[in-house]
Amino acid sequence: MSVPPDAILDRTVPQEPPQESELRTLTKAELAEFLFERVGLNKREAKDVVESFFDEIRVALEEGDAVKLSGFGNFQVRDKPQRPGRNPKTGEVIPIAARRVVTFHASQKLKSMVEQVPGADRTPEDGSEPPRN
Repeated sequence: MSVPPDAILDRTVPQEPPQESELRTLTKAELAEFLFERVGLNKREAKDVVESFFDEIRVALEEGDAVKLSGFGNFQVRDKPQRPGRNPKTGEVIPIAARRVVTFHASQKLKSMVEQVPGADRTPEDGSEPPRN
């Protein structure tokens, strides 16, 4: 079953930028509901598709593979070496253990789409430049 491309992008973009207290989070349950409503899967199938999608990403990352989602971004696993840290209260130097971390880099297409959202170019109230990533 194919999904029309505009169905995926058919999310209402607010005209006014949301205030921090109004920001919402898209959940896996909402993604499953989207598949149920717009694609026509039953609720169980929709939930299974969402879970399987994220399971595949998780397994690939656990195995050290990169995950590239065209038009969205790339997930990668990086090994960070042990490094010295500092206890902020005492100033004591303490070792921070080596660890594996997952990084995400948004694609240029995703960055461009996000930048087009009204309010994306907001400057902080103090007039300073917004932080750049």
